[in-house]
Amino acid sequence: MPTLDLTAEAAAIALDLPELDLLSEPERGAIRLTWQGRMLNEHVSARVFAALLGQMMAAGSPAARLSAVAGMISEELTHGRLCAAVVHALGGEALVHYGDLDSVATHPDATPLEALLRNVLSISCLSETVAVALIGAEKLRAGPPALQTILADILADEVQHARLGWLLLEDHRDDLDEALCARLGDYLATAFCHLRVHELAHLPESSSPSELAESYGVCDGSDARALFFDTVHEVIIPRLEEFGLPAERAWEASFVLERRAAS
Repeated sequence: MPTLDLTAEAAAIALDLPELDLLSEPERGAIRLTWQGRMLNEHVSARVFAALLGQMMAAGSPAARLSAVAGMISEELTHGRLCAAVVHALGGEALVHYGDLDSVATHPDATPLEALLRNVLSISCLSETVAVALIGAEKLRAGPPALQTILADILADEVQHARLGWLLLEDHRDDLDEALCARLGDYLATAFCHLRVHELAHLPESSSPSELAESYGVCDGSDARALFFDTVHEVIIPRLEEFGLPAERAWEASFVLERRAAS
């Protein structure tokens, strides 16, 4: 089984977190699991941008965009190390065993441009835009200054990761004819379904941490779910519609896909 071991990197950062003695052991455990999960997610996200880089080259993206994405690979790896430092400071192991990772879709049925746009819609316009909202809210609640700094650093990068998708849509606005928009709308239904299922699985409604635990990064599941839906309806869907993409229709269709998958 693959293993992510960032023990040495976490120890080298030597993060200092105050008031740990005020946390109960269950709270410490929940906080460690939260940051350990984030450590893995951030680290393995590097592969997503690595795959995107090849797709952008195939679609003829300009060098400036390629350079930006190359930097995002390194940024995700750095985020993983920062999260590992939090785990280490909490007395946990910055080590995770994980299973096979999902491959990044190549979309062989599409042209290089359409394949690229499908993935930037899913990766940047959807997932990273939601991440910006959730991390931004978490940063506002963060207590320890060290966590505020880490979340500020991660948030600044995630803003650029989300912005990439919107910039690429703008780059190719003239290519978004009616037929392409319709096909991308069909894909968006699948992407929205995956986004919602994935996010809600990690935002349990039963999670209602203490104020102190929340200041260390354990989210209130109900609040986070509400923020997720607000971000989709108030940010993502309207912006996609501005590009001529049938995002509202795709969102509604995504529930049909989810019900079919569950039956």
